[in-house]
Amino acid sequence: MDTGDRKARALAVLRTAIFLFLVPGTVAGLIPWWIGKWRFHAPFFGFTALRAAGGLLMGMSMVILIETFLRFALQGIGTPAPIFPTRHLVVTGSYRYVRNPMYIAVVSFIFGQSFVFGDIRVFAYGLFCWLAMHLFVVIYEEPTLRRLFPADYAAFSAHVPRWMPRLTPWRERT
Repeated sequence: MDTGDRKARALAVLRTAIFLFLVPGTVAGLIPWWIGKWRFHAPFFGFTALRAAGGLLMGMSMVILIETFLRFALQGIGTPAPIFPTRHLVVTGSYRYVRNPMYIAVVSFIFGQSFVFGDIRVFAYGLFCWLAMHLFVVIYEEPTLRRLFPADYAAFSAHVPRWMPRLTPWRERT
């Protein structure tokens, strides 16, 4: 790897970290806190186990979110931010199972909080976020990726579902 690639990756990691803190940090952290102040309510449907499931969902979401952000910076040499897009289409790691693991992780983190705190308002906010992300993906992101990476994105989207993960990882033919 030459010096230019190292610098590009380092800049991508920095920009990605800033974006991670600002965007998912606000959407999945600050706004749910603002809605519910992280106050505990009765568990949904009286099932206390949902609190533990919510905590597990939050933990798994963080792992996937960090993994996908690192892939964008290190493999894609870019960020999730449309103003600093990746140079390469990322189709490894979590992306082998589902096309939008980053969005799924953010929404799952919000739903996890709603389960932990038993807050229906945070759950409703999670539904709103999913709808907003779905519309963004369909209206902006997918057409942009089809334009930037025509052959690669066609193969990727033909084999990897948008929202429901595959049971087995997709293996790109080379």
